[in-house]
Amino acid sequence: MIFSDKVLGLAAEAEEKLKEVFARVDAISFANTEKIMRAFAEHRVSEAMFAPTSGYGYDDRGRDTLDRIWADVMGAEAAFVRHSIVNGTQALTIGLFGLLRPGDIMFSIAGKPYDTLDEVIGNVGEAGNGSLKDFGVSYMQSDLLPDGSFDLERISAVLTEHKSKVKVVFIQRSKGYLNRKTLSVAQIAEVTAFVKKISPDSYVVVDNCYGEFTETEEPTAHGADMIIGSLIKNPGGGMAESGGYIAGSAKAVELASYRLTSVGVGCEVGATLGQTKSIFKGLFYAPHTTAQAIKTAHLAAYMFDALGYEVEPKWNEPRYDIIQTVLTRSPEKLCALCRGIQAGSPIDSFVTPEPWAMPGYTDEVIMAAGAFTQGSSIELSVDGPLRPPYTAYLQGGLTYESGRIGIMSAVEAMLELE
Repeated sequence: MIFSDKVLGLAAEAEEKLKEVFARVDAISFANTEKIMRAFAEHRVSEAMFAPTSGYGYDDRGRDTLDRIWADVMGAEAAFVRHSIVNGTQALTIGLFGLLRPGDIMFSIAGKPYDTLDEVIGNVGEAGNGSLKDFGVSYMQSDLLPDGSFDLERISAVLTEHKSKVKVVFIQRSKGYLNRKTLSVAQIAEVTAFVKKISPDSYVVVDNCYGEFTETEEPTAHGADMIIGSLIKNPGGGMAESGGYIAGSAKAVELASYRLTSVGVGCEVGATLGQTKSIFKGLFYAPHTTAQAIKTAHLAAYMFDALGYEVEPKWNEPRYDIIQTVLTRSPEKLCALCRGIQAGSPIDSFVTPEPWAMPGYTDEVIMAAGAFTQGSSIELSVDGPLRPPYTAYLQGGLTYESGRIGIMSAVEAMLELE
């Protein structure tokens, strides 16, 4: 690919500034890799565990060992990991329907959840579609304060008034399609302790998508009852072809497993169909691959900031997920950025992204994703809803080198509009 002198110079300038930042990212990757390798050794992972099972999948040693390793790595009592979970939204649905019952309240304390949960909760769509609302579950919300912190006063008031009914206190770690800061594990730990002091029987459930391995610990290591995520994001390491996971307390995971399969069956069945090896390998790669994506995000933040765009986080700020936002302020610039990423991708680089009515979203969405695995957010991609302020949500990068090329391609496309 041929880049202008301006883009080449800006990338070189960014990398000089980012040396210390990249060193911190590598240190986190090393700590998480060491934790995973220790878990592999303790659970005596062997090649025999990669053997596929079919049918019911009874006595699948690989599947059961992977579940135990996942729990250890996440700092949880239990976990299940399944290639058959189609996306993060389904994993979240399994967890929420597993815990909530008629008359319960789901209380989201980090603002509105991701758009694809609207119909799951029942905030949009026709009655009778099988949402939580249709099953008698109520929904309440507390927005974050302007500084990005939790509104402890409102949280306290709701929990005090509805203590016996608030079954799930829901926290979305990443920003989703909101223009807010991503939450750190320390922030989640602090608010979890606050919630448990007022309402100890409430489950604290964290949508952990995009956040895994960006820090050295996960929210379940600090009291969260359940964390949920997708394998085609951080924890699949770019190797998992599909899937999702749930980790947390033994009781919470057991209830979710009954929603995954059926009551009385839970995690004891589920043929792996030859997918176990790629998930094990993906977990092994995950800290390093996540670090590559974070470095790509730091580079993007520096370069777009230098061009005058508002970015979050800033290039030198710590990262708690792999997402980088760029406020383009116009549909034309949002589409140009997406076209640039697509052109700098390894797969379908010749394709021109266009906005479309994507299932599960309330606005038209434009997405660029020249990925080996369809929808894989750990591979360099960018998307955004066609609504003001026309924010681009950029994430991923299997390697920093390929991520760098993709970002430079996007910057070049933006410069062509000026």
